[in-house]
Amino acid sequence: MSFINIFINDSNVKIDNNNTILEIAKSLNIDIPHICSLRFKDINIDECASCGVCKVDTNLGLLNSCSSYPVENMRIYTHSEKAKTARKKAIEKILETHPQDCLLCEKHNDCALQSIAADCGVRNLNVVKPKLRYEIDNSSKSIVRGPEKCILCRKCEVMCNKVQTVNLLTEIDNGYKKVISSTEKDLEKTSCTYCGQCVAVCPTGALTEVNNIKDVWDAIDDDNKKVVVQIAPAVRVALGEEFGMEIGSIVTGKIVTALKKLGFDLIFDTDFAADLTIMEEANEFIDRLQSGENLPILTSCCPAWVKFIEHQKPELLNHPSSCKSPQQMFGAIAKSYLPKKLNKKPEDMYVVAVMPCVAKKFEASREELSVDNIQDVDTVITTRELARMIKEAGINFDNLEENDFDHPLGESSGASVIFGTTGGVLEAALRTAYEWITKDTLEKVEFKELRGIKGIKEATLNINSIDVNVAVVCGLGNARNVLEQIENGTCKYHIIEVMACPGGCVGGGGQPYHNGDFDIIKKRAQGLYKIDKNKPLRKSHENPSIIKLYDEYLESPGAHKAHHILHTHFVKRQK
Repeated sequence: MSFINIFINDSNVKIDNNNTILEIAKSLNIDIPHICSLRFKDINIDECASCGVCKVDTNLGLLNSCSSYPVENMRIYTHSEKAKTARKKAIEKILETHPQDCLLCEKHNDCALQSIAADCGVRNLNVVKPKLRYEIDNSSKSIVRGPEKCILCRKCEVMCNKVQTVNLLTEIDNGYKKVISSTEKDLEKTSCTYCGQCVAVCPTGALTEVNNIKDVWDAIDDDNKKVVVQIAPAVRVALGEEFGMEIGSIVTGKIVTALKKLGFDLIFDTDFAADLTIMEEANEFIDRLQSGENLPILTSCCPAWVKFIEHQKPELLNHPSSCKSPQQMFGAIAKSYLPKKLNKKPEDMYVVAVMPCVAKKFEASREELSVDNIQDVDTVITTRELARMIKEAGINFDNLEENDFDHPLGESSGASVIFGTTGGVLEAALRTAYEWITKDTLEKVEFKELRGIKGIKEATLNINSIDVNVAVVCGLGNARNVLEQIENGTCKYHIIEVMACPGGCVGGGGQPYHNGDFDIIKKRAQGLYKIDKNKPLRKSHENPSIIKLYDEYLESPGAHKAHHILHTHFVKRQK
């Protein structure tokens, strides 16, 4: 690290010249507006575009602060009239071809362009309302594309092509306006995984999730439906951000109260189904480990990752676990076991899932994720959509009292809640698999070497004198590297957890926008680990409600009935 002296707004500072002017200003609590900069140092992504919104005035002229590095004795003025005028011109140029429908836009109040235009004093535009030149693409179950709102920042392109290696997006020019899009008109006809990382970084309404809020309101208003809702682990440490609470705040009890006020009949926890997933997945892992067949076993909780391998490496589909995800396992139990408890018909049950992920919307629509022709899950809404519903209902979230989940599908262990962060599924599986194999109590339940947001993490665990090699992968680009190892026979692992989103579900495409700030993702993960540490039970197989479910209904992990309800198959798809 080398340091130099510079002057920023006439203050002399000694700084690290390996940081951009934008980063230096941020470290000094100086806010420079910016749209296109995308810096994920944790995953080695450093991309800048040239929208010009982050211009600063220097003794070397006007510079884009996101891509410019300081030199010795440089003089930088972040808010001179020259810099502010340049920024306004850059914003006005973007707005010249941008739809003027802010009040009706899905990203209203979450749009970086909208807020920066306001902050920079852009109030009047001498332009005619632009004609629509691209149709809205709402062909998929997960993501809506509104190309007219694309400002060519290329953030989505970086996430799709460089981080996730799906390689779907490129510059499209119809002769009137350039946009970043796929060459295929309908997203559902592409190899998109619906991971939503493009949505997570898009600064405008060009990419949004499919809005399922009306479906949920309609179900709640239907007297013939018993509407049950499940909440994913990552939601409880992120929803508070939508109401101005500290990042990583644990708001589980408040969510339960809010959902009761919204009118849901029963409020359950996806964590219950995460414990159930571990029962099935750990059993499957042990079978494969002992037989030596189809190793490594790959986790199958993440629907974006599942769709990725279906498109990119369908010849390796014998490796993912056949277990449904916790979302789908919950739905299957809620429509088979629960109706017997409530004296209801399965078709009278309406299952809503609150998820940190837009790919979960697509997952719920998959035909193979059903039992006896009844779909496991009816509707999925994201963390952001739940926040909108709470606001629509006029609920003061911050002041809500805390309540507990309903039973019998509301009890969970600490192992289940860490499903929401990268490494959590594998850590939970090892807690159970170790004890089932050795018949001994695992005293050290925390596998800290599997934690953190590094793209690939690995460890070796000795179980009954066998060295079991394990790995955690987050980000589909990293997943591709591991799949290539399996393909060429150099993979040393026995079990691999894969999550599509960097950081896992806490950084999902349906969460409050993190805009590339990985400190936000880390704080959410810390919240989940805190919940785990404070749970009286920290191993899935010790959950009494899970034990009772097997005794009364499923028989045993891997049994015929359990397999029929809780397992699935995968589909070979074209690239």
